[in-house]
Amino acid sequence: MTHPTTTLLTRYAQGGQGLDDAALWSIEAHLDTCAACRAHLAGRTTPDTHALLDRVAASLDEAIGTSPRPAPHPVRAVSVHRRWLTWTLLPWLAVTVAVLGCGVLLDSAEPRLPSLVLLLAPVAPLPGVAAAWSRRFDPAGELIASTSAAGLTMVLRRTLAVLVVILPALLAAGVSTGTSLALTLLPCLAFTAAALALGAFVGIRRAAIGLGAIWSAAVLLPSVAAQSLSPVLRPGTTVVWGAAAVALAALTVGAAPRFRRLTNGV
Repeated sequence: MTHPTTTLLTRYAQGGQGLDDAALWSIEAHLDTCAACRAHLAGRTTPDTHALLDRVAASLDEAIGTSPRPAPHPVRAVSVHRRWLTWTLLPWLAVTVAVLGCGVLLDSAEPRLPSLVLLLAPVAPLPGVAAAWSRRFDPAGELIASTSAAGLTMVLRRTLAVLVVILPALLAAGVSTGTSLALTLLPCLAFTAAALALGAFVGIRRAAIGLGAIWSAAVLLPSVAAQSLSPVLRPGTTVVWGAAAVALAALTVGAAPRFRRLTNGV
């Protein structure tokens, strides 16, 4: 390592007189990494420089001493709510609950149709899950995704916040229509786990949209058109739905590192 000469350090301490820009840059870059030269420079500063530093230090001490202390609680409150949900999620949850309510009314008005509550249960959480971790719906999504708080843990927190709203709504709809609670809740959990597992590879929003479209085209619309409940929602399928939910949840946990990527939130 080449150290600046005593003459160069003295000139630098006196304001850089006689030094060109290249020499000043070289000295400053060296001082950033050399404690010995910094100590050498400190002993060669002029009285005017010492006086200036003393005035700056006194001014900073006075400003810090008279400034009000920051309030930590609002910042903490914002941080906690961002970990669990984003307020832009609420309209999606409200619409989902309203659709389930319409399904209950249609089940009562048209008993010949297959249970719309059962048909809607698997896809009921998907809009909320898609919106819970998406840069399109969360104004702070990119900022949060770049912090250490992001990843599978936050995805699960926000998914749980969605299920806290959707599962009670499904329970109430199932009880009011007399449908099987197991066939109401297990497909819901299985599709939620599927959205997360598939979302680890293609993005949660894309996974939720794709699963919703496939279910609508393959099960929901054909069941309504044929006025007959799909075989995948018959009573004997509860074990299959339960096993699928567990297997997909395990797959989601196994794909945890992929949730650290920002692309999984689009």
